[in-house]
Amino acid sequence: MGKIHLTLACWDYDRTRPLQEGRVSVEGVDLTYLPLRVEETFWRMLRYHEFDAAELSMGSYLLTREKDLPPFIAIPVFPSRAFRHSGIYINTESGIREPKDLIGKKVGVSEYQITMATWVRGILQHEYGVPPESMKWFTGGEEQPGRVDKVKHDLPRGVDITPIGPEKTLSSMLERGELDAMFAPYMPLPFVKRSPKVRRLFTNFREVEKDYYRRTKIFPIMHTVAIRQEIYQKHPWVAQNLFKAFSEAKRLCQESMYEFSALKYMLAWSIAEMEEERELFGDDRWPYGLEPNLHVLETLVHYAHEQGLIKKAVDIESLFAPSTLEEFKI
Repeated sequence: MGKIHLTLACWDYDRTRPLQEGRVSVEGVDLTYLPLRVEETFWRMLRYHEFDAAELSMGSYLLTREKDLPPFIAIPVFPSRAFRHSGIYINTESGIREPKDLIGKKVGVSEYQITMATWVRGILQHEYGVPPESMKWFTGGEEQPGRVDKVKHDLPRGVDITPIGPEKTLSSMLERGELDAMFAPYMPLPFVKRSPKVRRLFTNFREVEKDYYRRTKIFPIMHTVAIRQEIYQKHPWVAQNLFKAFSEAKRLCQESMYEFSALKYMLAWSIAEMEEERELFGDDRWPYGLEPNLHVLETLVHYAHEQGLIKKAVDIESLFAPSTLEEFKI
């Protein structure tokens, strides 16, 4: 029997590039790797199921698992992780100086259910005593008007959410003071252009995020990799083979990071940065698999349930293809 053909949509990450370039193959698979931007991948996969497998928002994936017939099954590969204290932006005239000042304020977020916002709300509630229902929420496009939710969900009880309308953007509203704050996975354009009206809530975000990791051991997971159920049902071996290929691609990336003969990236102190991160995280700063990520996943599921995005706190193992949760031994 020949190889099966699969399409995989996933962004152009250093840790997936060996897979994209064909230096790592998926056993039994003729792979077409589509390096699409994440928002496009999410939209096309969640709305239209266009790809056989795709990088997917972890928060959105949790919502799809509550359907009577879940359309996807994930593998414990997490191509995107990010600390999110740095993603809280404020209008400098809003009177916000510290997290508790967000209470009663108008806060923008592109979609209420996005993973980044779920993490930020959970951190604000549990680290700073600022619950989601204490803020007024506004949803819509960050830089382009007309954005709508990719995944339909019930609005959480007690939470005030208002769409901003088809002609406005969150970024411009923040700069004009129509919003007091915005939770954003991308730096808002006014911030990029050094507008005096927009700054981060945590200007020392690196120190804050390092302290958060030391105390909690959480490096927040943003995305996973999901397979369409019909593909998985027909070819269940694909899950494990994809997991092995992603893991090998990451291993090659990690090896190349420590080739110090020349600076690989246009960052003068990149070697010092890598050494500092290895001291903080250990040798594998970006683990795949269930066990090393269980605490992080349990926290995200707890936040999503607590915030009313999912109806029940699911068993973490049920989110992933069973064959990817164990490894054979010789």
